[in-house]
Amino acid sequence: MKVIVNATPLIALSKINQLNLLNELFSEVIISQSVYNEVVIQGQKFV
Repeated sequence: MKVIVNATPLIALSKINQLNLLNELFSEVIISQSVYNEVVIQGQKFV
């Protein structure tokens, strides 16, 4: 099953070190460019 993910579950799973759950539960994880920018690019400012 495919899933389209927004920022909230990515941030929450990342905080508890469980991002791998998405790949375990779904055959394909789709992240839009805007969500990627919010979580990865802008998120680097907070690391």
